[in-house]
Amino acid sequence: MSDTVTVIDTSLLSQLSETARSLPRLRKNYNLHTQLDDPVQRLFNAMEPNTYVRPHRHQGEDRWEFFQIVAGSAAVLTFQPDGKVLEKIVLSHGGPNVAIEIPGNTWHTIVSLQSATVLFEIKKGPYQPVTDKDFAAWAPAEGESAAERFVQWFVHAEPGQLCPPL
Repeated sequence: MSDTVTVIDTSLLSQLSETARSLPRLRKNYNLHTQLDDPVQRLFNAMEPNTYVRPHRHQGEDRWEFFQIVAGSAAVLTFQPDGKVLEKIVLSHGGPNVAIEIPGNTWHTIVSLQSATVLFEIKKGPYQPVTDKDFAAWAPAEGESAAERFVQWFVHAEPGQLCPPL
C-alpha cells in the first residue's frame, strides 16, 4: 500500500487527451486502481469524437457504473433490449448535467461530443475482461465497418428512436 497522495492535474489530463487522439480507438484510460482485481475500479477516460463504445450492459444489480465529466462533453444513451433509445443524457463540464450513475443490467453507451473530453469513471471490481460486459447483438462489434455509422447515430439519436440496421 502506497502512502503517497495521487494528484491529477490538468497537465496529466491534457496528455491523456493527446494520447487518445493519436490512438486508433481514439480513447485512453488512466487507472487509479493498481490491480484489475481491485474491488473498486477508478479511472479517467479520455475520449475523442468518433470513438466507438459498443452498447453493452454490466450484468447484475450490483454492477452499476458512475461517470463524471471532467472536461469536454459526452452523451450517455440508454436502450431497451431491442436497441430503442430510452434516454439521452448530455454531460458537459459547464453543466447542467455533470455526472450519471447507470444501474446494473442497463443497456448503454457513451459518445464523445467534443475533442479533449475526459470522464472520471467508478465501477465495482474486479475487472474481468471476458465477463465485464454483455454486448448488444443489435450493434456492430468494435472495428466493424458499421461502427462508424453507429457513432454518428449516437450523436443525433433521440429517445424513442430505434438503432439503425446492421
